[in-house]
Amino acid sequence: MPILPTRRALSARRRRRTLASQAARPSVVVLGDLVLDIVVTPDRALERGSDVTGQVRIRQGGSAASAARWLGRLGARSSLICAIGRDSPGRALVAALTADGVTVHAVRVAGARTGRIGVVVEGTGERSFVTERGAALRLRPDDLRPAWFEGAGVLHLPAYSLLDQPLGDAGLAAINHARVAGARVTVDLASAAPLLARGRDEALLLLHRADPDLLFSTADEARALLGPRRERDLLDLAPVAIVKRGREGATILARDAGERLRFEVATTPIQPSDTTGAGDAFDAGFLAGWLDALGRGLAPVAALQRGALLGNRTAHRHLSSPPGELPLG
Repeated sequence: MPILPTRRALSARRRRRTLASQAARPSVVVLGDLVLDIVVTPDRALERGSDVTGQVRIRQGGSAASAARWLGRLGARSSLICAIGRDSPGRALVAALTADGVTVHAVRVAGARTGRIGVVVEGTGERSFVTERGAALRLRPDDLRPAWFEGAGVLHLPAYSLLDQPLGDAGLAAINHARVAGARVTVDLASAAPLLARGRDEALLLLHRADPDLLFSTADEARALLGPRRERDLLDLAPVAIVKRGREGATILARDAGERLRFEVATTPIQPSDTTGAGDAFDAGFLAGWLDALGRGLAPVAALQRGALLGNRTAHRHLSSPPGELPLG
């Protein structure tokens, strides 16, 4: 007669399976801004000195936070290291991210309010920003804890997290923690104007200091950073570079055995109403797909292609269903 397992034994097996499943999920630490987005979408062109109708929404924002949120939604073990004010918007933002499965390590800064960004969306879906980053810039190297990086496969930073002070020093310190923990480092150029505010040479020097394993860029950001040089020269900054091309998909550049490889990953064009956060969603999808493929033993080039495909699909999901209103009550 077979011996049936006890309830305790079944429970122990389920716990072991759950722990094994969690351990197999890609783990990504993101460091950077968690802010309020005030998104203004006028129904027609703005009129100087007058009113136009439109929509004004309050959303969870921040390049780092958006990437962390999508990583959580895609099933990765996602965590965000950030600084917020000791205020109700900060608490609401942390609660919203936690609901998406993100572990939030939020340093609460006295005397500085949670950052906020005004986003004006044009009829084409392109957008312009007015930034008040507030407490987001106040993260310090001493705020970081080595335990936050243990077991991570990747540390991901928007370039914003390497600029200004003390946040920039915290970003570089996080890279050191990640290297000690055996994690890869990825950087997204994020926005050309802040990155190049002190000139191209200073921006290139900063990226050399960060020494990423993989670099994300848009085609416009690459042109602004490299000047007369070619896109493939991004490989002087990292062994792999992903150039995001929006409706046209993405280009993957990689160094391999002394050669410089280039291949394209296409996407299905859509007409977005608001492109805010699409690049961060792409980064999240790429990282989730890339790490999962590497974990399954796929060849490096195949893993990069898998990452780019999931990145494009995630950006489409974001554009098709942008985040809803942030509950502040």
